[in-house]
Amino acid sequence: METVQTLSQSFNDSSWGFALNIATVLIMYGPFYLANTGAMLFGKWIPDRLGFDSLVIDRGRTLGDGFRVLGDGKTWNGFLGGAFFSGILAILSHNFFRGRSESGSRPFIDPTLWASQDDWFWIGNEWGAAFTMGFTLGIACMSGDLIGSFFKRRKGHKREGSESSQAPLLDTMTFAVTIFMASFILFDGQIITSPDLVDEILALLVLTPVIHRAANILGYKLGLKSVPY
Repeated sequence: METVQTLSQSFNDSSWGFALNIATVLIMYGPFYLANTGAMLFGKWIPDRLGFDSLVIDRGRTLGDGFRVLGDGKTWNGFLGGAFFSGILAILSHNFFRGRSESGSRPFIDPTLWASQDDWFWIGNEWGAAFTMGFTLGIACMSGDLIGSFFKRRKGHKREGSESSQAPLLDTMTFAVTIFMASFILFDGQIITSPDLVDEILALLVLTPVIHRAANILGYKLGLKSVPY
């Protein structure tokens, strides 16, 4: 309870500013947002380097509109690999930031800070809890990404092999909304859904397209993506 009160006072401390709280939310949700990066690693980079074919989710199927259900860019190894990547990043966040509960700890706050043995995702120990939270919200991220791709295909935006298309809102808002919805449904009472951070979460949602574009440009420069979007 003392930890909760300390951080709640910290979040409402106007001397630190709204921007610092947004940065705190971004870092806490970073492992889940980066599921897309994991999907690039497991869906493209690793298969290309090791020379094996990815398992395309829609198996090449098209719908009545003549367009693919999802396209070649959405694979099972990317979907599950992205979620696994989020789980590993959540473990790393817990390792680096655990125990940081004082007012000066922001923006580096452990996303599992308020987790306990009574929580459904506490599997084995604190490390299992961190991985389960990351994997679950990684699944949410990848599911939102699939929803965005489905509607992109329905609008005629192609994604076949290395050919892609730009649709900033569908590329970003679907996975961000899905992450936040899953967080508040499945992880109520955790630091990542603190009532004191709702405004900052909404702000991050608005900023997500900018963050996503920056991440894609970085992925393109690192050779993980064939296009910078």
